[in-house]
Amino acid sequence: MPVILPPPPTDVTSPELSERPSRRNFTVKDKLRILAQTDAAANTGGITAILRREGLYSSALTDWRRQRDAGAFGALAPQKRGRKTEPANPLAAELATLQRDNLRLSRRLARAEAIIEVQKKIAALLGIPLDPSDDET
Repeated sequence: MPVILPPPPTDVTSPELSERPSRRNFTVKDKLRILAQTDAAANTGGITAILRREGLYSSALTDWRRQRDAGAFGALAPQKRGRKTEPANPLAAELATLQRDNLRLSRRLARAEAIIEVQKKIAALLGIPLDPSDDET
């Protein structure tokens, strides 16, 4: 009986494709260069050729122009994507410390009150008179 072998693994990936596509990030210098080129080509109608060559949509160009006109060269810089982190509250550490202290002291007070109650019961069983405390008057 002939032995049938499984086909060899085809784990060959195309050298033209990366394993995971990455988002293109344009530097401020690149954005300003592209904006200058499109501004120069505005009269000749060559903006679409520049957009095709750079692989851009006109909406990106519009956003970059608006940011440039607002004087926000820093806004042209690539920004980190995702949820923004909240700035740390300077009083948060102090609040956590005070809450821990409050919990610790509350437990200690509960133990002390339990001990006092036991002492009162023992004094009552033994017939020892106690002076009234400030709370009982």
